Amino acid sequence: MSRAFVNEDNAAAQASQPVERQVSEQPNYVTARGLAQLQDDVSLLQAQHSDESARGENADKQRLADIERDLRYFNQRLQSAQVVTPAVSTDKVQIGSWVTFADEQDNQQRVQLVGEDQADATSQLINWASPLGKALLGGEVGDEVSWKRPVGDQVIEIVQIEGDG
Repeated sequence: MSRAFVNEDNAAAQASQPVERQVSEQPNYVTARGLAQLQDDVSLLQAQHSDESARGENADKQRLADIERDLRYFNQRLQSAQVVTPAVSTDKVQIGSWVTFADEQDNQQRVQLVGEDQADATSQLINWASPLGKALLGGEVGDEVSWKRPVGDQVIEIVQIEGDG
């Protein structure tokens, strides 16, 4: 049978398949907490999958498909995770460092550089590969760096570096 006919037959079944989550091409550096978070995500999704699958014919097929998609994503992220050494040095900004920086108006902000899956701007957890993360990474106290933002570049000064502890 032609492959085209197989795909046509499956088109209706695939209509409710969720869009796959995009996996970043950047190295998957994670802090120890980021690794634990990924492991927790996988465990929770496995439990949800078991619960939903146990419902048999009454299972919510869309929910099951969403859970399976998320499991594929988080399992891949877990397998590719590269745990970084905890940031203990306060000489240079590294993944895991807490960094306080100031803008031209001397407004200060404190953030921690973390892996992509751990990033949460509302908790001041910034992806190391984001524009802000790239500007800060490798910097030292007193360095002025250029934060490349969509609304225009901004010069910021690294005021303090703290370890991940």
